[in-house]
Amino acid sequence: MILYPAIDLKDGQAVRLVHGDMKSSTVFNDDPAAQARSFVEAGCQWLHLVDLNGAFAGTPVNAAPVEAILKACKVPAQLGGGIRDMATIDSWLDKGLARVILGTVAVENPDLVREAARAFPGKVAVGIDAREGRVATKGWANETDVLVTDLAKSFEDAGVAAIIYTDIMRDGAMGGPNIEATAALARAVRIPVIASGGVSSLDDLIALRDTGVIEGAISGRALYDGAIDLATALSTLSR
Repeated sequence: MILYPAIDLKDGQAVRLVHGDMKSSTVFNDDPAAQARSFVEAGCQWLHLVDLNGAFAGTPVNAAPVEAILKACKVPAQLGGGIRDMATIDSWLDKGLARVILGTVAVENPDLVREAARAFPGKVAVGIDAREGRVATKGWANETDVLVTDLAKSFEDAGVAAIIYTDIMRDGAMGGPNIEATAALARAVRIPVIASGGVSSLDDLIALRDTGVIEGAISGRALYDGAIDLATALSTLSR
């Protein structure tokens, strides 16, 4: 199972939110590229980046720190937040991103997801963020009646590289991931599923891995707080 260290970007800084609330942000590093380098030096294989301002604005806002990270680090990175048209997708991939994450448009414009997945094989993931099994969009501010599993299944023939599933009520709360729901989603679809939200200990990562169906996990606050030692976690998950 791949561990993706998360760098959430707000106003040019690396922050973490609680339950997706922009008012509850904690700044962990005002130099996101330096933070990314520290994760790479610890041995990570991927980076997970989120443009929080972009998710609300609907267009990239933290482009400068993302580009600085891409220049500073040679491991592949995936980015979500404010990516809602083909021009933006093409621009980010051209700048060196390994994968874009499409969230809001997966609900509002699923044809764009399909078009992008065809145009850029292996480079398009779908981000599904949910409260109590229902999808939320636009930086989690807008709740829909769309069920997580229904949305995921609708993309099974689209060629997307992965589904990143976030339980919003677990995100940033250090209360553990929703292993049951994430594993159930992974069993329901053929698309690789990456768990996000609530990963707070090495035991959480081991439990996710031991489901045997979850391809990856994203962790942010636990790495910044020291609850998870990245090098130790990477070594454990590789065994």
